[in-house]
Amino acid sequence: MIVLGIETSCDECSCAVVENGNKILSNVIATQIELHRPYDGVVPEIASRLHTEWIEQVCDAAINQAGITKKDLDAIAVTNRPGLLGSLLVGVNFAKGLAYSLNIPIIGIDHIRAHLYASQIEHELEYPYLGVLLSGGHTVICKVLSYDNVEVLGTTIDDAIGEAFDKVAKHYGLGYPGGVMIDRLAQKGDSKAFLFSGPKLDPKEHKYDLSYSGLKTAVINQLDLFSTGIEATPENISASFQRVAVGMLIKKVERALKDTGLKRISAGGGVAANSLVRSSLSALRDKGYEVTFPSLKLCTDNGAMVAGLGYRYLSDGIKSDFELSATSRVSAFRKN
Repeated sequence: MIVLGIETSCDECSCAVVENGNKILSNVIATQIELHRPYDGVVPEIASRLHTEWIEQVCDAAINQAGITKKDLDAIAVTNRPGLLGSLLVGVNFAKGLAYSLNIPIIGIDHIRAHLYASQIEHELEYPYLGVLLSGGHTVICKVLSYDNVEVLGTTIDDAIGEAFDKVAKHYGLGYPGGVMIDRLAQKGDSKAFLFSGPKLDPKEHKYDLSYSGLKTAVINQLDLFSTGIEATPENISASFQRVAVGMLIKKVERALKDTGLKRISAGGGVAANSLVRSSLSALRDKGYEVTFPSLKLCTDNGAMVAGLGYRYLSDGIKSDFELSATSRVSAFRKN
């Protein structure tokens, strides 16, 4: 089965062709970074307008790179939740029109589940496993029981980890995208220059939950309170902030692994490309855990993960009708 995946949930306009859920024939990603850089963040109106302008040519490029024609497509999978509503609608409406014209099935895909599935495209990862989704809009620790059955253990109670990275970077003028710039600067900084600490959450009520708002505020507004006397350079600020932000995450992940007894873990989302996240999670292999990541190109928003997950649904006979629409809200997940 050859599935076209379409992803327009935020500022990446991506189309990909995937065969049988794991053979990537093409994965075209048109990034809008340069056009949002002057604003140090994604402007929703600009994002949706660019998707409208680009999506047809991105789709054609993906089909051409795959060496097929539109008539070879068996189905179309498209992200329809969650995300920026205007951007989502561009992808959904384009997908519906194309699927209708080709008389093939369409399936709406949850963006979060797609990121959690991304590792499955490149690795044979047996269910269940601990899923860790890290992005600008979401921070989720969950039990992934199947491609569609996800049990949330913990999430952020305020800012997502990627959002905190972006806001710190914007405040100090470090550049955009903020997470990438902080990771790059941190390589040259002293991670102990500022001794920030994580929040004290109620261990019963928020056993696996995270909170990044306080850390972000401390880095932005209370820097001097945590100084060890070392110069407040962008490199030192980035390294110190990143050390604590990632350290908070790893503690919660280790607790979840211990309590659930799971021996496999997979991380996805844009922040899963962060070097400290990858090295810290990879270190868990020394404790006997199986750790997998998508390749860097599959960490960012992309059509391949959408097509791959779409194949699983369609193989089980699950598809959407042409009343399919988009929603900015996160779909329902089981909560532990």
